[in-house]
Amino acid sequence: MPIHFEDQDVVSEVAGLRSALIVPCNLCPAVTVATRENKPFMRFLRSPVKSAPFEKYLNTLQSRLSEKGVSTKVFRSTLYHQWFMCMWTSRRRKKLEKQAKNYDAVIVLGCASATETVRHLVPADVKVVEGMKTAGIMNGRMSLRLPADLAFDDCRVVPISQQKVA
Repeated sequence: MPIHFEDQDVVSEVAGLRSALIVPCNLCPAVTVATRENKPFMRFLRSPVKSAPFEKYLNTLQSRLSEKGVSTKVFRSTLYHQWFMCMWTSRRRKKLEKQAKNYDAVIVLGCASATETVRHLVPADVKVVEGMKTAGIMNGRMSLRLPADLAFDDCRVVPISQQKVA
């Protein structure tokens, strides 16, 4: 099952900066938002490559940052095989590296691995901000609802043990 996240206060993290590139992983954060809002994760007949609740979340985040004077853009990954940041091809990584140079900060919406991916790609003068923190693993049941909605039901968050990696 996907990783479950808690939102972080990114607005205060980028306060005073002019621009930020929002870089989302499109599966786990999107499932977190859809589950939290009790909405379908995907509605294939309406939008086969976007999660409507996550798109709303991204738009709200952009609005909040804009109110504080921070201009934003979302680094889009619309192809399914690009949804997992930790599995991006070198071409995808180079595209992010090139775009990140034009921003004061990069806001990562994803796990620690996603943040590490971004941290290794952006220049040292670009601030990397974790937009979400891992809260655990989501345990639930995936369901397909008519006409063609993918949702997660009966979800619980299972804590991740705090083992140190050697």
